[in-house]
Amino acid sequence: MSKRILVTGAGGFIGYHLCCRLLAEAWVVHGLDNLNAYYDPALKRDRLARLEGHPAFQFHAVDLAHREAMADLFAGPHFDVVVNLAAQAGVRHSLQDPAAYIDSNLVGFANVLEGCRAQAVDHLLFASSSSVYGANAHLPYSVHDGVDHPLSLYAASKRAGELMAHSYAHLFGIPCTGLRFFTVYGPWGRPDMAYFRFTRQILAGEPISVFNHGQMRRDFTYIDDIIESVVRLLDLPPRSIPDWAERPDPSTSNAPFRLYNIGNHTPVALLDFIAILEDLLARKANMAWLPMQAGDVMATYADVRELQEAVDFSPATPLRDGLARFVAWYRDYYAIS
Repeated sequence: MSKRILVTGAGGFIGYHLCCRLLAEAWVVHGLDNLNAYYDPALKRDRLARLEGHPAFQFHAVDLAHREAMADLFAGPHFDVVVNLAAQAGVRHSLQDPAAYIDSNLVGFANVLEGCRAQAVDHLLFASSSSVYGANAHLPYSVHDGVDHPLSLYAASKRAGELMAHSYAHLFGIPCTGLRFFTVYGPWGRPDMAYFRFTRQILAGEPISVFNHGQMRRDFTYIDDIIESVVRLLDLPPRSIPDWAERPDPSTSNAPFRLYNIGNHTPVALLDFIAILEDLLARKANMAWLPMQAGDVMATYADVRELQEAVDFSPATPLRDGLARFVAWYRDYYAIS
């Protein structure tokens, strides 16, 4: 029989791509999304429209923060696996609307955990973020590093989610895998992300905001590599490590809990990223040089050795190749010649 999976944030960037892959692999997929207006809901609806015709896909218009609605969802068919990708995203937005992060990333995730507890799901995977590394200046970022100094409420909410998941793994034996994503990009992406925003602005002849005067590096990770990593982890629920207390490590536990970095492990300078985008668009960017923004970090760089060892895979799509695919999608979706 086909396995049944719940993907929260199914109308989002990563959630949409994951649902596509799961349906192609004969999973029964339940997708959840509240279609909020953090960015254009029309893009989310267009993603969902490509899923909803599939006979093995069922959509639930539910907000994670609505406790009763979430309880009703988990009172229905049993999910073998749950992948929580729904969240209030964005580092800078967390300075303007902190309540959204509390509601979605804390209250909402607590409701997911309670649902997994009620159903005794086989495996919960949940999206965390490279932002949890915060003030940690040790590069590359390792899951063995401490992450107790977040620089934004978004980062703090993601770190809190990791701690909440660990407590449920410890108390109720729910196998929990945390996925620390690094700057995901690609077709059907998020309009608030730099690559998407810069593409629109460069084509429109508008200036692009270049923070910290361009002196930043990011570990850009192509969406297909993210999905491949997640799919390989689905059937790898973590196990407790009985002698963990003798050699404690932040990435594992004596509970069934595990953390992984999922990044391209190749940081790219922001100005080099812009130069690639200019070349692909055949347009020069008009750059507005700005200081470092609150909550930002100078560089992100993923150490993915644990992922490689666990699933024999690590992201490796070159940035130029991934951006070329994004630009081709962008021109097609927005009908730009």
